[in-house]
This record gives sequence, structure tokens and C-alpha cells, in this order.
Amino acid sequence: MEIAPNTDPPVAKIVDFQKFKYEERKKERATKKGSEGGLKELWLSPRIDEHDLKVRVARTHEFLKDGFKVKLTVKFKGREMAHPENGRAVLNQTISLLGEGVAIEREAKFEGRNLSIIVTKNRGVKAQPQIKGGNSLKDQV
Repeated sequence: MEIAPNTDPPVAKIVDFQKFKYEERKKERATKKGSEGGLKELWLSPRIDEHDLKVRVARTHEFLKDGFKVKLTVKFKGREMAHPENGRAVLNQTISLLGEGVAIEREAKFEGRNLSIIVTKNRGVKAQPQIKGGNSLKDQV
């Protein structure tokens, strides 16, 4: 393997090729693992107060700044499942409060009694609150 091909004379090193390829793959995995961050989850309620929602939004911004993806989950209890539009309204309000700094990676989806959405850092496209069936929090009262 050539180490410095532009020098006079060129510098070369004898290397076990399989070991070299293994080390390269290991380095690639380490860089991918460190840059990706992971997934953080924040829980919301369909009856969440305005101030509590703003606290969750601030926490979401912190996670996104640190390179994490954020899963926003609205947890329904008891008879709240009769009105899923309230949960969708909470997610719409959250997305609008997050502003231009986020992009929706996965649309809203029910997983049992939970309604979840995954957001990431913006990659140039503004995230619009396009979750069907929800209004603002003020309309719920």
C-alpha cells in the first residue's frame, strides 16, 4: 500500500489487506454511530397545558441541537381515545411552536393508545403542521 505517492521516492508499506479492510469498516461504523445521535422520546397528553407544551418544545430543541431525533408521543388514557383529534391538535401545536428548525421524518401514527411522530433537524424544508383532524389547543377548551 502506498503511504505517500507524491514523494521522491514514493513511500510504501506492506499490509495485510483483510486486516486493512476490517479496520476501515470499523472506523466507518464508529463515525456513523457518533454522528447519528439516536432517538429521544417526549410524552405529551391530549389535555396538556400551554406552558407544559412550551417546556416540551424547549426540550425538543435541546435534543435536536445535540443531534438526536425526537419522537413526540401523545399518550391517551381512558375515554380520551374517543377524541383522537385532540391528540392531533396537540401535535399540530407542537410542530408550529417548533418552527422552521425541524423536519417531520415520520408522519403521525397510532401505536396502540399512543399517537407518535418523529422529528429531526431541518434539512432545508420547513415542517408544516399537516396532521389531519386537529385544531389548535384553544379550540379544545
